[in-house]
Amino acid sequence: MNALIRFLLILYGAFATFAVLLYLPKIFGFRYGFKKPPYKRALKKRKISVLIPARNESEIIGDLFASLKKQTYDRAFYTVNVIVKDPDDPTVALAEELGAKVFVVPEQRCKGDALDGYFKALPEEERQTYDAFVIVDADAVLAPDYLRELNNALEHPYDIYLTRKFAKNYLGKKKDRSLFSNCSTLTWPMIDDLGNLYRMQKSIPLNLCGQGMMVRRRVIDEIGGWPYRTLTEDYELKLDSLLHGFTSMFYPYAIIHTEEALGHRENYTRRERWLMGYSQCDKKYKEEIKKQAKARGKLTSGEREYFFGVVPLLIFAAVTILTMLAGVGLAPYYALHRDFNWFYASWLLIFMPFWIMYTMLFLFGVLAMCTDIDAFRALSGGEKFAMLLFNPFYLLEYIPLFLTSRMNVRKNKDTAWKQTERIHYDAPASADGAKGEGNGEAE
Repeated sequence: MNALIRFLLILYGAFATFAVLLYLPKIFGFRYGFKKPPYKRALKKRKISVLIPARNESEIIGDLFASLKKQTYDRAFYTVNVIVKDPDDPTVALAEELGAKVFVVPEQRCKGDALDGYFKALPEEERQTYDAFVIVDADAVLAPDYLRELNNALEHPYDIYLTRKFAKNYLGKKKDRSLFSNCSTLTWPMIDDLGNLYRMQKSIPLNLCGQGMMVRRRVIDEIGGWPYRTLTEDYELKLDSLLHGFTSMFYPYAIIHTEEALGHRENYTRRERWLMGYSQCDKKYKEEIKKQAKARGKLTSGEREYFFGVVPLLIFAAVTILTMLAGVGLAPYYALHRDFNWFYASWLLIFMPFWIMYTMLFLFGVLAMCTDIDAFRALSGGEKFAMLLFNPFYLLEYIPLFLTSRMNVRKNKDTAWKQTERIHYDAPASADGAKGEGNGEAE
């Protein structure tokens, strides 16, 4: 092995080790993924508003409506509010049949417009009757005890609540799931169990998801409706939480089934849209958060994670890719000169760094699945194994997604809210078997 290859290996080892050391607090925090929050039974029933942005969703919303009919929570303590763009949308008739209220918001280009239109149209005296508002996408299915568990969640003194996400794809036939949808489902325990439970312990705002997210009325009162207009209004609320001091909780006992994209193109498009939204939010909030921290004279734990949380991952990814690129350049050069160092360049600069990165991502996926094994009970052993093997490649695809999303935002690429292809079940899906981890009726 020549000196150049040895130098590159030392450089790679030094930076990779440095990145791992920086990330150690998060690694130690993974243990919280196996320590769920205490379960509390509600002492009283609170009134909850269910918000469903449903522009052109008449073909898919029937599954959600069917699950709402099966809720075990007292019907007098929740209302269903469906938000459409067009008064002639077929969803209107379906909502009225359910007994839901319909709000028409014609000027909506994004989910934030729809939600804000609801709050603007809601009379002040009626808004004050609600304790909390939960946002549910039209393609979701709720576990029968979902709203009852949300009422239990309000026994915990937080402002924003995230609920457990299972895959709606697993409620249908095997054709309704794929390798891509399975990997997408695995993302949720990675975010919630291995990330958000740690953040709860450190009083850091959670990485929010607008699907199955509940906010207390006081949050809506303080922010004046729903002022968020990026592609990821949930991440925008997370950053605004740093400014307003909103607290958030992952509540795993309330289960919502979310639809995951089947094909690669659809899956890629969704993730690209999310990362573009993150870039929009960074552009909008970063300077304001910096000013707040500067005025205080120090960073809070939430601000520190926002500014530096991904730095270890970026360092590790960058040094791995650069080392591999060096190997890609050196291996053929040595081979052409009949220098045996082509072997060392190939195995030590290309395959070894990639294998280390792949192994770490593979183990991360295994750990995530173990924190929430019930979410994957519909999968066969072969499907689970294939998912875990493929998941590192699925995660590595976030690298080009991250780069292209940043470029698209800088170029002010059109970011209008676009309809995506949905799964249509032959019969209404049933979530009867999906129960929360708590037990007993909340009174």
